[in-house]
Formats: sequence, C-alpha cells, structure tokens
Amino acid sequence: MPIIIFSSIFILVADVPNIWGFYWPTGVSDSLNKVYNFSMGVLSLMAAANVARALTRSKNVRLPKVDQMPEAAVMFGAQISFLLVAVDPFTNKEGLYFSTAYMGTKGLICAFLVAFIVPNIYYLCFKHHITIKLPEQVPQNISSAFTNIIPFAFSTTFFWLFDVVFRTLTHTNLAAWIIQALSPLFTAADGYAGLAIVYGAMAFFWFIGIQGPSIVEPAVTAIYLTNVEANLHAFQAGAHATNILAQGTQYFVATIGGTGATLIITYMFALMSKSKELKAVGRASAIPVSFGVNEPILFGAPLILNPIFFLPFIITPILNVWLFKFFVDVLGMNAFIYNLPWTTPGPIGLYMGTGFAALSLVLIAAILVLDFVCYYPFFKVYDAQKVAEEASSGADTIEPEKNNDAPVAVDSGAIPLSITKDGKDLNILVICAGGGTSGILANSLNKMAKQDDLPVEAAAAAYGAHGDLLPDMDVVVLAPQMDAMRDSLQAEADKADVKMITTTGKQYIDLTRHADKALDFIVNRLKGVDGAVDSGHTPESPAAV
Repeated sequence: MPIIIFSSIFILVADVPNIWGFYWPTGVSDSLNKVYNFSMGVLSLMAAANVARALTRSKNVRLPKVDQMPEAAVMFGAQISFLLVAVDPFTNKEGLYFSTAYMGTKGLICAFLVAFIVPNIYYLCFKHHITIKLPEQVPQNISSAFTNIIPFAFSTTFFWLFDVVFRTLTHTNLAAWIIQALSPLFTAADGYAGLAIVYGAMAFFWFIGIQGPSIVEPAVTAIYLTNVEANLHAFQAGAHATNILAQGTQYFVATIGGTGATLIITYMFALMSKSKELKAVGRASAIPVSFGVNEPILFGAPLILNPIFFLPFIITPILNVWLFKFFVDVLGMNAFIYNLPWTTPGPIGLYMGTGFAALSLVLIAAILVLDFVCYYPFFKVYDAQKVAEEASSGADTIEPEKNNDAPVAVDSGAIPLSITKDGKDLNILVICAGGGTSGILANSLNKMAKQDDLPVEAAAAAYGAHGDLLPDMDVVVLAPQMDAMRDSLQAEADKADVKMITTTGKQYIDLTRHADKALDFIVNRLKGVDGAVDSGHTPESPAAV
C-alpha cells in the first residue's frame, strides 16, 4: 500500500491538470512520472520479496528456533527467481539491458507464484537438513551463511532451468504467458456476471461472519492493479478507460461505506429510526462507516447473520457495480484510473479515482438513491421490530456516551506487569482485517493510559502486517472478522510467547467504544489464562466501571 498510494500521488499531480487543459513541461512531467515508474513500475519485484518474507515467517513457526530460515536470504532468492522468469534481456550498442514491462502490476501473478515456491524449497531443505554443516568450532554467524547456500542455489537454479525450458516451448516469459492465458478470465470478470460473483461473494462471506474481502481479494488483486494501470495508460493516450474491476470499484462503489454498501443504511439508522437502539447504533457508527470502517454497524445493528438484511446486503453491492458499468460502457465515463486509500470516504474516492469525471458526480447521487431504495423496505421492517421489542420490554433509550472523554478511574497497580516482557508496560496488539477498528481500540486504550498514567501501550495492525510487531507484545487481541485466521495467529503467538485473546462481534465493538471495559476484559482474560500471575500476584480488575 505505501508503494501504491505514494506513486498514485505523483500520477495525480502529473495528470489531473490535463483535465483543465494544463500540461506540465516535458521535464517536469518526466520527473513526476519517474517516481511512478520506479515505484509502481517495480511493484511485482517488491511483491515477490514481501510475499516470500511473509510465507517464510509463517513456515518458521514449524521449524526449531535454532534452525530458522533466514527471511532476507529467501527474499533475495525470490527476487532473483522472479527476474529470471519475468524479465526479457536485450542487448544494444551500450550493453546488456532488460525490459521492465512485467516488473510492474502485469507481473504480480507471476511474482506471487515465485514467492510461494521459493520459501517451500527453503523449507524442505531446512526441514530435511539439506544444508552445508560446518564444524561446531566455526562461529555461528559464519556457519549460518553457509547453511543458506544449498537452499538458495536450489531455488534460483530451479527457476533458471524452468525459464530455459519454458521460453523454448512458448517463446515468451512466464509473466507474459500468464497474462495471455488469463486474459479471457480478466474479460469475463469484467462482465456483469463476473462482477456479480466477485462482489456478491464478498458480501455473502461477510454476512455469514467471515471477512469477505480477505477471502476474495487475493484472487483478484492482480487483476485490480493491472486494470488500473491499463486504464491510466488509456486515459493518458486520450482513449476511454473501460476496465471495471479495480480497487476503487470495490472501495468506493461496491462496498461504499464498507462491505454490503452500508453507508446509506447507517445514516438511515441514525436519522430515520424510531427505535432508540438503532438510532444510537447508527449515530455511533456514522463516522467510522463514512471512512469505510463498518464493523460497528455490522456487529452493532447487527446486519450480518440477520435474516432481515440478507437480501439487500448481497444485492446492493452488485447493483452498485452494475450501475457503474452502465455509466462506463454506455455513458462513456472513465473507469478508475487512480488508486486511493481504502479509508477515503466513498463519494470522494469515486470522484477522484475516476479522474474527477463530471459524470461521477451524477453516479454518486444515483448510487446513494439506489442504495436507499434497496435497503428502505428492510430497514422499515427491522425498525418496526425493534420498536415493538422496546415497547414490550419497556427499554429505556440507549444513547451514545455523553462523556466519553472523561477520565476513567483505573488502578495502575492492577495491571499485571509481572507477566510482561519488559516489566514496565502491558504491550497490547489489536489485529483486525484492515487496521480500522483495531486502530480505534488501540487509540482508545492509549488515550486512557495517558490520561490515567497507566503502564499500558497499545498498537494496531491489519492481519498480515502484524509480524514485525508481534514479538514485542505481551498480548494480542484478534477481532472477530479474522477468526478464520485464529489457528495460524495462535501458532505465531505461541512462538513469540504472546498471549492471544479472541472476541465475539458485539463484544468487540463494545470494547472499541469503552477503553475501560476493554482493559478490564484483557486483564481478566489474562487472569483466566494464567490463573495467578507468575510472581504469585493475582491482579484485581483494573477498571472501575
């Protein structure tokens, strides 16, 4: 994401002024495009290294601590192997050069394949001790370097031989061949049926409690990035950018306000509900949902696993994308030519991502109206149901907290520092799918710790970006949307000597809203795991709720 977002900023500066007839001087334009070409232009090379690193870290959990695969060596092996199978060399009067055509987004699928294979070759070598063993008298740092030689040689030699045979048979490189072979799939995925399958699947998985984008996105990410690059080149050449399947389509059209296209239904709860509970949930969720963080409404209403909302939750994202495709194919609007952060508010992201297209303003209004129509009848049924429940139970109004910023009385002596790694602070890592709700919870804990001078530090991460943080933590809290990754994270946590705590839907959302309850919950779970803490001290509840 840093590469994608950073490079996109330079492309925005380089190309957006063209819309109003302003063109940078050639030197300035070339300088701006140079940043894009040297970042997005080598994205596949970076991806090969990073995916290989992540897989190496995962596989190291299964190996003894004294016999770990070196992440840096595997990364280098993956990069060299990728270059062997994806880059075409050529010679001119100045010497040997190579083409960069498939080092950018076009080579991503090839990069993924290489990055999956290289760590597995290393793993087999380390697992079966197919390495160079030096005498015990040799210093460990020197013997470790020699341990690398055989797996590194196997990996790179495998892809070198594969490349020789493959180019002889196909007369092209692997990355180019993959694009050619999958082009029918790319085309089919961009059709009405393909779009329905992709975005309907995301919504369906989320509805049954599994974080939908984390299941579907890996299969389409390479298509997303390739399509946006193709759209950008078409736009720069004065042609029509027509590829629909893109990250922007997911973030700002299909999942505007989060999976299920929940922006409108959240504001319907906040502004139109007669139910006091739904009105409170809508108001509390409105700001996060506006920035694409919709777990508060998914779990708080709830929308997921709620039979009333099954149909609109699945259908609305599909209709949004179909409407977008109609605007592109029939009305001539450009599809997404820029990548923007997923937390950009949907209407803004749609307008900017399509190159400030005037028709996108009409599309934004049309999508909001469409989503309102899709959700309204189901909203009315659920609102009436909740009103009846409140009337029958005599429920009092459930208003959002009016003094959330007030200091919370917490006993710092109750924090179980005896089980922490540094003996100074309880270090907490919160992990969710995209870093949204985990960031809310971590920020809330840090704010309370600062106010009350508590020995607590919290950090947040998206699952998959947590590896560098995990070893320094004392406890990791896993959001419910990533429950499918619980076993994998548990293995990592055990290796790093970190306690793992899982959460349920409404419970997790409640924790993000109440830092005192969150700290109380974490410490009590630590008590439940450890019983009496190592020193024999049994911590009391830290929060006076």
